[in-house]
Amino acid sequence: MSVTLDQAPKKFDEVASFLEKDLASMRAGRAQPQLLDSVRVDVYGQQMPVNQIGNITVVDATLMTVKPWDKNAIEPLMKALKESDMGIQPILDGDTIKLPIPSLTEERRKEYVKLMKAKAEEAHIAVRQVRKDVKDYLDEQKSKNLITEDDLERMEKELQKLVDDANERIATIAGDKEKELMTV
Repeated sequence: MSVTLDQAPKKFDEVASFLEKDLASMRAGRAQPQLLDSVRVDVYGQQMPVNQIGNITVVDATLMTVKPWDKNAIEPLMKALKESDMGIQPILDGDTIKLPIPSLTEERRKEYVKLMKAKAEEAHIAVRQVRKDVKDYLDEQKSKNLITEDDLERMEKELQKLVDDANERIATIAGDKEKELMTV
């Protein structure tokens, strides 16, 4: 796929934004609505995210509640929460579902950090792929004599600065998440 130098910043931003969103669903032992982003509920004949079938409320650092707008969604929601890989046991309290967030063990924190680093590496790989696509485009432009050797060199330097900035942003996102995960 051909990517121009003008499109590169947007592509790099998409990679970093995807990583941020992906890491937001990793729990650090504190209640956050984003923890439920990956949970899909089989309701109304389709898979829906929790935030589209009810209100999510953070009561305190260790407790969230979900109040479905439709009482018929309670049972499928309970099932989806129990089957999720989050290690949360939902408790039904009337028409509200309580979600106590257990503390993470040191071992589990380290597993999350390892997973987070793998996701950050995937983001670095995506940045390298965008860099390759832009470089291929620039080389193609040079071979067609649409840009000069000086233009090519200047654009490659500009591209490298964009790559460095994107990798720095990814490293910052990963470092912040690691601190969050390892904080007890």
